[in-house]
Amino acid sequence: MSRGTGFVAAVDLGATSGRVMLGHVGHNELSVRPVARFPNGPVHRADGLHWDIEALRGHVMAGLAAAVREEPSVASIGVDSWAVDYALIKDGRMLGEPFHYRDDRNLAAVERVHSLVSPAELYAANGLQHLPFNTLFQFSAEESLDADAFLLIPDLFGYWLTGRAFAERTNASTTGLLSVTSGLWDDALIERLGLPRSIFPTLVDPGTSLGPLLPEVALEIGAELSVTAVGSHDTASAVVAVPAATDDFAYISCGTWGLVGVELEHPVLTEASRAANFTNEGGVDGRVRFLHNVMGLWLLSESLRAWGRDDLPELLAAAASVSGSVPVFDANDPAFLAPGDMPDRIATWFRERGIQPPASEVEMVRSIVESLAVAFADAVRTASELSGKDVSVIHLVGGGSQNELLCQLTADRSGLPVLAGPVEATAIGNVLVQARALGLASGSLESLRSLVAAAFSPRRYLPR
Repeated sequence: MSRGTGFVAAVDLGATSGRVMLGHVGHNELSVRPVARFPNGPVHRADGLHWDIEALRGHVMAGLAAAVREEPSVASIGVDSWAVDYALIKDGRMLGEPFHYRDDRNLAAVERVHSLVSPAELYAANGLQHLPFNTLFQFSAEESLDADAFLLIPDLFGYWLTGRAFAERTNASTTGLLSVTSGLWDDALIERLGLPRSIFPTLVDPGTSLGPLLPEVALEIGAELSVTAVGSHDTASAVVAVPAATDDFAYISCGTWGLVGVELEHPVLTEASRAANFTNEGGVDGRVRFLHNVMGLWLLSESLRAWGRDDLPELLAAAASVSGSVPVFDANDPAFLAPGDMPDRIATWFRERGIQPPASEVEMVRSIVESLAVAFADAVRTASELSGKDVSVIHLVGGGSQNELLCQLTADRSGLPVLAGPVEATAIGNVLVQARALGLASGSLESLRSLVAAAFSPRRYLPR
């Protein structure tokens, strides 16, 4: 399985928080531990919703320096993050803060893109479910694309670390501008949308060395390291770390979003798949992540923010004890996409349909979790039906795997066993791709997953 032992650093940037993790991989050995955690989220500027990318950069650099202090033998750095958002680079500098995908500038851009290329034509080209914030829509919302390159968030950090501009393929597949059949930039679609082909970076696969750190970065971090491309879309890394013993599994990578699907060898591009709003995104080793985006834990975090509370474990425990039935809502409704008063919007959703909303905060939490479980179970069934892949077990990984009520209700609603964990699946997948590239591990995804299963025993929830 391995030809040595060593440490790597995984930078894992989520839409609500980030972390730098140290990973240790050796003969039948895999462990990760956090060295830095930091908040992340949207910031309001005069022209809309952005990411405070410079603050994030500072946190990452401090975290990497801490990792090197703890383990001076760290050999490599890998970066993953959420998808679709990007920075424009010109003359070596960033042109403003990246926009946040929840910014409402994208709404008008969708109509402009669809006036040039129909939704059916787009799906045939890129295989992506319709999400109004996919990168091609964001490009249409830009005042100008006068730049040398656009860099998705992990690629931006790779550029800051090494001075080299690349586009890692799994994350590039979320832009809507990568051909779902060739895995290359879709030049015909790019031309049809009137986008400058020159801003599209060279594509690289997970496991590619991006080069050594810039001298000034090595000095700041305190070590001369290399940077390795990983499955830089966080879900691509998370799926690597699904501890599956067989291939008849569905996965739910549950954090801010719930990404629900199956792993395939080939995309599904049928009209039924498009109508169901299922996406075909790139995975590590050329696999296809056939999945549907569900709102995820965003519904809970926004509700707690609206209530001014930070006691989610207590609320979930109380919600688990609710004896009566609660109404459920459509967790995929776009009404819940933007930041704001989530409980009020959910209550409005119910009232507009003549349904009495939950009467208390605890009942609202139960309603949210029930609604997520329904959406997850429906997506698993649909993924199986559309792909023809049998599913006998659901692996729920990421932060949501700690939510016992959600795991149990997902098992109940789906009628399938749910195996929960690992919590840090994304960082673990990031570590494993680096380790394989360095020769610390070898083999297929299946062999890497067996290493995960041995190191992180999942918790089993059986349907009641």
